[in-house]
Amino acid sequence: MSQPESGFKRELRLFDAIMIVAGTMIGSGIFIVSADIARAVGSSGYLLLIWLLTGFITIAGAVSYGELAGMMPKAGGQYVYLREAYGKLVAFLYAWTLFLVIQSGTIAAVAVAFAKYTGVLLPGFISENIVAFEIGSFKVSSVQVLAISSIVFLTWINSRGIRNGKIIQNIFGSTKILALFGLIIFGLLFGINADVARANFSDMWNASSTTLTSAGTTDIVNLIGYGLIPAIGIAMVGSLFSSDAWNNITFSGDEIVNPKRNLVLSMVIGTCLVTLIYILINIVYLLILPLKGDPNGADAMARGIQFASNDRVAAAVAEAMGGVKATIVIAVLIMISTFGCNNGCILSGARVYYATAKDGLFFPQMSKLNRNGVPGAALVFQMVWASLLCLSGSYGNLLDYVIFAVLLFYILTIIGIFILRKKRPDAERPYKAFGYPLIPLLYIILASAVCIVLLIYKPDYSRPGFLIVGLGVPVYYIFKNRFKGVSKE
Repeated sequence: MSQPESGFKRELRLFDAIMIVAGTMIGSGIFIVSADIARAVGSSGYLLLIWLLTGFITIAGAVSYGELAGMMPKAGGQYVYLREAYGKLVAFLYAWTLFLVIQSGTIAAVAVAFAKYTGVLLPGFISENIVAFEIGSFKVSSVQVLAISSIVFLTWINSRGIRNGKIIQNIFGSTKILALFGLIIFGLLFGINADVARANFSDMWNASSTTLTSAGTTDIVNLIGYGLIPAIGIAMVGSLFSSDAWNNITFSGDEIVNPKRNLVLSMVIGTCLVTLIYILINIVYLLILPLKGDPNGADAMARGIQFASNDRVAAAVAEAMGGVKATIVIAVLIMISTFGCNNGCILSGARVYYATAKDGLFFPQMSKLNRNGVPGAALVFQMVWASLLCLSGSYGNLLDYVIFAVLLFYILTIIGIFILRKKRPDAERPYKAFGYPLIPLLYIILASAVCIVLLIYKPDYSRPGFLIVGLGVPVYYIFKNRFKGVSKE
């Protein structure tokens, strides 16, 4: 098997790449996000519409993005595309935000979710209330210890070569996809509640926003006309995050067999597969649980999707079908899902920092491959920072802060297709963006609309993101001057 000049090993075939796309996209979001969406729009029709819109935006991004992936199948993916379209500063700001918050914050959040659901099986050992050790007033819970341990373990696995990382990804990715289809089939065959289905689907488009007051009561506001637009935009934050990471496979461009073909195919197949699963599983939710509920309800049926305990909609569906014991099955499924998701995030993220360091813009150690042909130092840097975020407990807020920046970088990347067609008209393009220019333009318009809604109605989601990205500007010049001459290009 031929190896790229970079020293990476081409070990990832089409199935492996699809498992990285789908397995990294599916974390814990699909099991909980629908509760927040249900409160935001209060309608089964708009709940499904939001997931359909999210799926369309994700697939449109993937089929557009594929042109860049085919042109430049290199380690670093989106960093490389932004560098070629806009220059090193914009590319660095992406890598900086990815390292500081997006990738590391996701790894921390998913690791903690894995640990919390492990606690469902081992409540006497794993709990946020069980202190593993403390130093003065600083306490570390057993959940945090398990979360960090899982990050360290997966980093070690991936440091031993891409083959090990892909085996973990294939096992956990395929297992959770099959399990999710099993849950969907089981729900459709044995879980449908005719009364619930009739109530949820008889009045699908009567939208309302439901908020929980400090007194424990609900405040319901009907949504009509223009009021629906910001409600949908805000509600899509969760669904977009649940569908994110579809581009992570491009970070490993130098490790894919026949990348000009398999990069594009894996993104398209993976995003379509995940979108299908997400829509079907939400239909199952609506056939089993009432969409609307009482936050003080005595059981899962009374609380409904809107007020499922701790927003755990999938667990509430399992409880409605098979009692409390059935929630153990969901806990195991989420453990599998989050473990596989984190493996994909850890595997791919380090490649971006490697490419950035190659340009002399990150610590020089990150630009080196270890004896197993993977960026070992970059994996360690990522592991340490993600573990610190686990200890800080701030990863959730940080992820909220950068959703605007995440979308902004995606928009810039898709605009880069238009820029590079003018800058490099003769470049080889094994795949050209599907539906160009309409589909890429639709992606840019829809993603920009969500950004505008967040900017106007949720400034707490956008302004801190600007700050985090902006902090990268002086860091860029510090690194550029400090590591001048380190670049290998």
